[in-house]
Amino acid sequence: MTTRPDDRRVEPHDGRRKRLELEPDTVERDLVKLVLTVVELLRQLMERQALRRFDEGGLTEEQEERIGLTLMLLEDRMAELRDRYGLRPEDLNLDLGPLGPLLPRD
Repeated sequence: MTTRPDDRRVEPHDGRRKRLELEPDTVERDLVKLVLTVVELLRQLMERQALRRFDEGGLTEEQEERIGLTLMLLEDRMAELRDRYGLRPEDLNLDLGPLGPLLPRD
């Protein structure tokens, strides 16, 4: 690893690693992308858990309605934030290399 005069570390290019480009203009967008990716992962996990609980029949009608409304509102907020930062849903799906994508593809 080498260090540039501006103190950014650069990984040697070996054909396997992607280079990390840190640009002041994209830091906010990149941070939002990372946060939204984590939130989307949690949203999908919560949705699956809710569906499992619905199928088991352990919820009252009021609880089902409240969970459904909450998940819909969260999905709407996610769409608003993606639009604000020019992100598409597929932009939030990280490639984990041999493990495949982080989020299931619809």
